[in-house]
Amino acid sequence: MSDRRKFVKLSLLGSAAVLGTGSLLAAPRKEQDFEDVLYAPVKDNPIVISTWDFGKEANTAAWEILGKNGKALDAVEAGVKVPEADPKNQSIGLGGRPDRDGKVTLDACIMDEKYNCGSVMCLEHIVHAISVARAVMERTPHVILAGDGALQFALANGFKKENLLTEKSEKEWKEWLKKSKYEPQINIENAGYHKDPMPGGKDNHDTIGMLAIDANGDLSGACTTSGMAYKIHGRVGDSPVIGAGLYVDNEVGAATSSGVGEEVIRIAGSHLVVELMRRGLSPEDACKKAVERILKFNPAKAKEVQVGFLAINKKGEYGAYALQKDFSYAVKSGKEEKIYTSKSIY
Repeated sequence: MSDRRKFVKLSLLGSAAVLGTGSLLAAPRKEQDFEDVLYAPVKDNPIVISTWDFGKEANTAAWEILGKNGKALDAVEAGVKVPEADPKNQSIGLGGRPDRDGKVTLDACIMDEKYNCGSVMCLEHIVHAISVARAVMERTPHVILAGDGALQFALANGFKKENLLTEKSEKEWKEWLKKSKYEPQINIENAGYHKDPMPGGKDNHDTIGMLAIDANGDLSGACTTSGMAYKIHGRVGDSPVIGAGLYVDNEVGAATSSGVGEEVIRIAGSHLVVELMRRGLSPEDACKKAVERILKFNPAKAKEVQVGFLAINKKGEYGAYALQKDFSYAVKSGKEEKIYTSKSIY
């Protein structure tokens, strides 16, 4: 075992008392348990998880690759491309609700098992922002490209320029302009996808975050969104920020987030969740601790917005937790295909 792993284990054993109360203190783990949590991968049992009900269709596309022993990186890209191309989903890609200037701007990031990552911010006119993010990762020395530079890069690499503002989203935006009132709605992500929009075109602020483990036991993740509807032009949330909207550590696990990105960025949320799993917390408990940190730092705001975290560890165990109720996530593996609703603070 490397010196680093010995240090991690000894640190865990020596600091268990500061992690909290309850089951962790009542039944302290043995040294070997930490080795199992941190470094024992699940092999030959691929799994994919993603945020919200519409993650089910995305998971199906990802499974086409995972089920054939394909790489997790390819799977998460293919999976999130499904809602990106769906004009009915007004929080991602084509048909996404525009900013207050009527421009649909997309944010996305992707990360593989080797800490390689790529991101695009404020990208216009390209349906599959996630694929541009992967191209940034694989074809440039950079991690992030933004705005006109991201578009220029996409066009130079063969991506097709398209109008992302659908007739429906444009109509809602023009209705919103009559009052120009910014009023985020909790969990409108699912409601907006399955039902008619709220009167006046109120805001949809969601994303799809997807995490996968392939048959080799390697992790990857992807995150893509059109961001908050009617946002100030140029606003960027957590979705394209590595460590906020998405983080992957192939020794430990991966996490992603959904909801109001500003609150996630303030705590580097997904990175925090992964580090809590490194300390031995389960995915659900790690997500809960991250949510509680948002609540601690901004209790008044926490009552008004939704933030949810979704995580998976190296063993293939997964879990989620949210500020508000009804945060859902989809799971697909060789053993199950199901939509769950996470626990929440409120």
